[in-house]
Amino acid sequence: MQRRTYLAASLGFTTASAGCLTSALGGTDGGETVLDPPADQQFDSSQLPYPAHGEALPEFELPDPLAGEVVESAAVDGTLVVTAFFASCPVECVRLIGQLAGVQQGTVERGIDDEVTFLAITFDPERDDVATLREYGQRMNIDMAAGNWRFLRPESPERAESVVDEKLGVTFDRIGAGESQRLPGYDFRHLSLTFLRNPAGTVERAYRTDRPDHQRVLSDVETVVEATA
Repeated sequence: MQRRTYLAASLGFTTASAGCLTSALGGTDGGETVLDPPADQQFDSSQLPYPAHGEALPEFELPDPLAGEVVESAAVDGTLVVTAFFASCPVECVRLIGQLAGVQQGTVERGIDDEVTFLAITFDPERDDVATLREYGQRMNIDMAAGNWRFLRPESPERAESVVDEKLGVTFDRIGAGESQRLPGYDFRHLSLTFLRNPAGTVERAYRTDRPDHQRVLSDVETVVEATA
């Protein structure tokens, strides 16, 4: 993948949230956005190793094991928040999912939860089975009863690499048993990245951090919802 040469580890920035309305949204090949380009994005979106502002979020289909059905990203109406994680992660994913749980709670409190869907994709399907994901949701204070949060589990490690790494650009590398000082079994070295996609399929924000400020993200989400609902 040519864009992978712009390795994310070399890009030392996080995205800003401030933005204003631009124009009507374009089609699913990428185009018009609600939010202005991030002020601190150092490279053009086309040079980044993942979809960024103004680009189409690649479509994917993955099982939701808790609901017992397959989710098609293109068929999800409204605003979409997409991220990737693994439940055994002791640090980065705890921060990331914890912040997004706060965003989800904010959508409920502001009455826009019907307009926003959260898709959290595990890239560790070997360990993250139904029971693990259900317990993880409880531990991370995800409001599963709200109906707008879905855990997605690829059918195999190969499928996880195909969708998460190759398609979405959320890079991850498996570290073998005995090679990690954090976990007794295998571990992952991975990028922490969250996408905010508008209803037309275009990326509004790609938050490259394991600590996205939940108030900032919620503000971006609310702005997109209000402009497109």
